[in-house]
Order: sequence, then structure tokens, then C-alpha cells
Amino acid sequence: MKPAAFNYKKPSTLTGVLELLRESGEDSSILAGGQSLMPTLNMRLSMPNMLIDINGVNELAGISVTDKTVRIGSMTRHVELERSSEIADHIPLIQAAMPYIAHPAIRNRGTIGGSIALADPAAELPACLCALNGSVEMTSTSSTRKVVAKDFFKNLYETDLKADEIITAIEIPRYDENYFSFLDELSRRHGDYAMCGLAFHAKIERETISDAQIVFFAVEAKPIIATTAMKELEGAKISDVSVEAIQVAIENDLNPFGDLHASATLKLHYAKELIKRAITSGISNE
Repeated sequence: MKPAAFNYKKPSTLTGVLELLRESGEDSSILAGGQSLMPTLNMRLSMPNMLIDINGVNELAGISVTDKTVRIGSMTRHVELERSSEIADHIPLIQAAMPYIAHPAIRNRGTIGGSIALADPAAELPACLCALNGSVEMTSTSSTRKVVAKDFFKNLYETDLKADEIITAIEIPRYDENYFSFLDELSRRHGDYAMCGLAFHAKIERETISDAQIVFFAVEAKPIIATTAMKELEGAKISDVSVEAIQVAIENDLNPFGDLHASATLKLHYAKELIKRAITSGISNE
């Protein structure tokens, strides 16, 4: 199939993008990397009246580091994150996610802003953003606001982004070498959507765990923060961590949905396996 007819605009400034969004609102779609939008256009699952191409807006791309945060422009492509020394040094969980995102051709075009805006429940970056206590910056013609990731993702493909807003940047706290990052997922083939995935981030200092963040993806309609399991780890000594106790806690945190690839029961089994991997092959070796 081919897309339904639409108007096309390619502004070169953020101001131009926002003016078009204000005028067209919900009748428009933003074209960033296009890795998800183009298929839905061709299948006529998306039929916007206006397609706003933001690939010419250079001010939306790039990575900058301050004493406290790492700021990533929404048009920064996955391949840039994969190769960035700043990302590797300060938020390695993001870099760890990159090889799991489809294939190099997709990563060459796909953007962090596009992934966050789409909010696919099987995507790695929304879960990473939650695990890293990141925030999403959104801008309209009238204001700029920031929302923490845990509040940004609402439901299946549903976020806090309004029709007249665009994601301009992602901000993530800058972490030191005392933090441990772990990301893993289970899929039928490399590059396929995950059947279950885990983004794990925690501070480990003097063999004591603190600030543990456990976020699962591809199990429910949005990234799921495993609060019960996190409480089990908070303040625990590495030598005292019980894999079995954490796995029991996971049962209280997750209510997986079944899909074409895995039943709800199997997804829960996968989640327990992934947290075991994080603890036995990651934390225990710190």
C-alpha cells in the first residue's frame, strides 16, 4: 500500500516547527527518523493531513554534558549514542541498549526523540530513561516544560506529549563510576522486538546496593518499575542478596500481557531469568 495524500513541510528552525504544530495540531505528524512512522503511513494506520519533517532542524541534535546532567537533543540518532564517549562515560546504560535496537540501518536513522515519543512497550530506550531517572523536555509556542520519565509514559503508545508540543531534549543525571548498569532482553532473533527486557541501574559502594532501579519492558503496556524488588535490594550487601527473594518480589510487581510471541506466564518466567542474570552475572561481580 501507499500513504494517503498529505501536505509536506520541512522547516529549518524549531520556531518554524512549532508554528506548524500550533496551526495543524492533531492533524499533523512529525517525521524524525521515520523508522516507525513510514510503515504506518504506508499501511494507512497513520493518515495525517500535514507531515512535518524535522530533519533540517540542527538545533535539535547533539549531546552536551554539564556537572550534573547529560542533555541529548531529540534528533540525536541511535548511532551517535552508540559511538559517543560522553554516553559511555556517564550513562553507559544507554550505550548498552544500542546493540539491541534492531539493526545498523535502523540505528543510522532512528532518533532518541522518536523512540521516546512513540512509547512502544517493547522499546529499550523508554525503560532506560525510567531506570536513569531521566526527564523529557517538551516545547510548544507558548512554553517549555519537563516531565520525569516515570510520569511521561502513560499507556500503550500513550504519553504526556500534547498535540502542539515537540520533544526537544532528553535530560539524564550524570552518574559516577560507583553505578552499575545492566541491560538484557530475550527475543526470537537478534534485532526482533523483545519478548521481555530489563533495564537495571544501581549504586554499589563498599559492597552495599542503593538507588536500585529495576525497569522491565515488553511485559506490559509501558515500562514497569519493579518497586517491590527494588525495596528488597535497597541497602543490601551484595553477599546477602537472595535471587529467589528478588524473583518472588518480581511476581508482585508484574502483571504481564500475552502476545503472539509469548504467553503471560512465559513473560513472567523471562523476567525472573533476566533479574537473575543482573544479580549473578552483574552485581555479584562488582
